[in-house]
Amino acid sequence: MKVVVSAGGSGGHIYPALSVINALPKSTEVIFVGRNNKEEKRLIGQEGIRYKALDIRGLNRKHIFKNFKTLYLYKKAYKEALKFLKEEKVDMVLGTGSYVTLPVLKAAQKLNIKTFIHEQNIKPGLSNRLSEKKCTKVFISFPETEKYLKNKNVCLTGNPAGERAVNAKKISKKILGFDNKPLIVFVMGSLGSITMNEKIKSMIKDMIKMPYNFLIITGKSKYFKEETYPNLKVIPYLDNLSGLMKNIDLLISRAGATTLSEISALGVPTILVPSPYVSNNHQYKNALYFKNEDAAYLIKEDEFNKDLVISLIDKIMKDEKELSKLKKNASKLGTKDSATKIINLMGVK
Repeated sequence: MKVVVSAGGSGGHIYPALSVINALPKSTEVIFVGRNNKEEKRLIGQEGIRYKALDIRGLNRKHIFKNFKTLYLYKKAYKEALKFLKEEKVDMVLGTGSYVTLPVLKAAQKLNIKTFIHEQNIKPGLSNRLSEKKCTKVFISFPETEKYLKNKNVCLTGNPAGERAVNAKKISKKILGFDNKPLIVFVMGSLGSITMNEKIKSMIKDMIKMPYNFLIITGKSKYFKEETYPNLKVIPYLDNLSGLMKNIDLLISRAGATTLSEISALGVPTILVPSPYVSNNHQYKNALYFKNEDAAYLIKEDEFNKDLVISLIDKIMKDEKELSKLKKNASKLGTKDSATKIINLMGVK
């Protein structure tokens, strides 16, 4: 069986795709269709997956006239996808989000090839909204997503990235130079945030006086140097963060779909600080869902300040019942076999 998997842009779209690919039967021939992007090609290539690149870009919501080029590239990518899917005799296509998936899914639907999409966020992204109606099945991470969809074949599968987290190799606190005190981690996405890093930096003098270990992951391009303390370290990036999450006592994090799937799969107590800079404000909607389920705390970025956060950290860490409740409720929202469910629902054999 030959399966095309398409995704692009952020890890929030790509890692669920990789989780499904890694769970497919070994007899399945997989082709990944993504953007003509060096980093994306490198990431997929190192997994040993065949890569097909399309030259395409997303809509420019600020400068509408620049979208004439976007429309031209879409039409070109659509024609290229039609030719490619015909020549390869593809059996089915799975899209996990980003604008690169739209011409692939539309071309597959034109050719009557089975199409499937997975939506990671509560409110579907534009590409998924434009393609979902004619899809064979639509897979969703949150029950609330169904109200935004017209497709009648909607399946609640959870996010496959959670399965990836469950299978990640556990990282010890000692490797990072910490003792056995509780570990609290700050991470504001893989790229980081200058605004949030400045806010976190202002808290360091208070944090080093607390009876906990702190790890601040700034993001590669937003790294700031800081004196190393016995209980506090600052690093730009950490491979296998999900492996460390198995040893985290409290996480302060953005509310991207992949992060939430890992939090729920691993049952990590969390304070969510959704990014206000993403389309559809989807991180806030994701975080609000977790908050309403008593599975995490929610602080808006403009409300995040030293006094509030330090007192909340202390309050949570000193309350074993609260920590237990957060773990339990987060775990209820997780699905540990999402990729397997998706593969079975697609009918891959």
